[in-house]
Amino acid sequence: MAEPPAPPRFSLRQLAYFVAIAEAGTLSEAAARLRISQPAVSLALNDLERALKVQLCVRRKAHGITLTPSGSSLLVRARRLLREAEDLEAEATGTGTLTGVLSLGCYVTLAPTVLPPLLQGFAALHPEVTVEFAEDTQDVLQRRLLRGELDLAVIYDMDVMPEMARTVLFSVRPHVLLPADHPSAGLPEVSLRDLAEEPMVLLDTAPSAHHTLSLFHRFGIVPRVRHRPTGYETARALIGRGMGYGILVQRPANDRTHEGLQVVVKEIAEPIRAEPVLLAWPRHMSLNHRAREFLRFCESRGGPG
Repeated sequence: MAEPPAPPRFSLRQLAYFVAIAEAGTLSEAAARLRISQPAVSLALNDLERALKVQLCVRRKAHGITLTPSGSSLLVRARRLLREAEDLEAEATGTGTLTGVLSLGCYVTLAPTVLPPLLQGFAALHPEVTVEFAEDTQDVLQRRLLRGELDLAVIYDMDVMPEMARTVLFSVRPHVLLPADHPSAGLPEVSLRDLAEEPMVLLDTAPSAHHTLSLFHRFGIVPRVRHRPTGYETARALIGRGMGYGILVQRPANDRTHEGLQVVVKEIAEPIRAEPVLLAWPRHMSLNHRAREFLRFCESRGGPG
């Protein structure tokens, strides 16, 4: 008969304290977040390092802690173990109620129109789940997914890392955004070639700028970029003031800028594809119960609204 596996020399509590330390950056801040004393946090870190026989972080007075390579590696696995342990506890209790925290990322320009209906709809089904969300660029969101900081992220199908698994939620076709008094504002569609000599407002938030410029390159057109805002609403505001046109993907329902100026959406005359919006997660990580339910919920909606 095989010998039973030896229990680990560390505890889940020690892992939880280590994750809190890594995320807080200092022992004192971690202690405050955990609502325990700083010596207790320090002792747990010492015991974990002793159990694993490796240094997990470097402590510097007045500069907080810095993870070692071993600490960075453990952080990803610790987050995963803690989420799996939370799932195990929920399934063992058999309450049938989904609880805990779901960490969701969303590409910054998608967030205003995509996140609210998703959060509201999911909360109606699972009111005991807390959804913590982060808005950022796609490169940052994907790095955070790989580090285990996020469970899932809503992103465009642009510059997606090969390490990502994904499912398509819906697709949106890029459009031209014009000020209301533009000569082409009354046309059903606008050619990129007709805009080539006009000033352009280029949303410079990765990967938006690369995607927009690639559309022009595909048809041998070089746009005249005048402004490179990194904020979606800033881009709309500049366009509303007649300072250029823009190529955007996300389509808010409101055709007014924050100043009340009207902007006009026009279809692009050239043949271009609709851009898929994805829900992504790392291939090598198993989705916890909350993430699986959120994925199922998103797939059942079949659209952005």
